[in-house]
Amino acid sequence: MVLKGAFLLIPLFGILRGKRYTYKWLSLFIQFYLMEGLLRATSDHGLIQKLAMAETFLAAALFVLTILFVRATRAPKEEKAAQQS
Repeated sequence: MVLKGAFLLIPLFGILRGKRYTYKWLSLFIQFYLMEGLLRATSDHGLIQKLAMAETFLAAALFVLTILFVRATRAPKEEKAAQQS
C-alpha cells in the first residue's frame, strides 16, 4: 500500500512548481491507478471494494483536473496552430 502511494511523490515537485510537462505525463501515469481501482471495485467485496471505488473517483478527478490545467496553460501559438490544421 505504501509503495502505491510512494509513486505519487515522484511528480510532486513538478506539480508544486506548476510545470506543464509534469501535468502532461501525470495524466498518462494516473490512468494506471484508475484501471487498478476499476478492477478492484468490480472484483473485490467489502471494505476493499469501497476503497477501490474511492481510488477510482480520486484518480478520475485528478485526470480531469490535470487535463484542465494543461488546457488552461496552453500557449497562444499552440492554439493558433491547432485551429489552422
